Amino acid sequence: MSEIKSEIKDTLKVQELPFKANFDLNSNFNEAIDFYEEPEATFSMHPKKFMLWLFIVSIVMIFASMTSAYIVRQSEGDWLQFALPDALWASTVVIIVSSFTAQWAYNAAKKDNIKNMKIAMGLTMVLGVAFLVLQVVACGEMIENNIYFGGVDRANNAVNPSGSFVYVLLFLHAMHLITGIIFLFLVGIAVFKYEVHSQATTRIQMSTIYWHFLGGLWVYLFVFLVINR
Repeated sequence: MSEIKSEIKDTLKVQELPFKANFDLNSNFNEAIDFYEEPEATFSMHPKKFMLWLFIVSIVMIFASMTSAYIVRQSEGDWLQFALPDALWASTVVIIVSSFTAQWAYNAAKKDNIKNMKIAMGLTMVLGVAFLVLQVVACGEMIENNIYFGGVDRANNAVNPSGSFVYVLLFLHAMHLITGIIFLFLVGIAVFKYEVHSQATTRIQMSTIYWHFLGGLWVYLFVFLVINR
């Protein structure tokens, strides 16, 4: 604003006025152009990124409702406490490491380091699959410990709902993680076609954001289950 005022002042000083007027340029200038307003800064976001964040918010709402239902049902009593499978601890480490490799891929893309980007994307997908495998192993461990989903157990006794809640949380997160792996796979194809680089990072940035979210979501669920088992 001050630069615009200075330019207009300089312009008026070099022009010859056809008449003499008792006009104080310095004192009245601000009043003369008070009508001018600087445009306000506007918030902008890529439409696809906006849709991604809406999707993330919807997932947060789903898991918030599920964990709330977990706490409410637990408070009613008749709640079986059991140790979480070791595979869940291992899968937590895997998903955290995969978050670092996903960020590595994004950083490599910004630097046009195609080789490292390919390696990091490949490692992230492998770790994602390893996470799913460990989740399946964890479910197997729960079954061996007579923790079932709904219905009755081998002794024909009613299954305690505590195990059912754990199975549902694992399943819902696994389904969303599969969408994350598919997303990474599609971005990986673009990487190998050299369609992702420092001037075109939207896709890999979105996949990285989503993967970080899935990793953070699992850490939240895992801590929640450890505290409220």
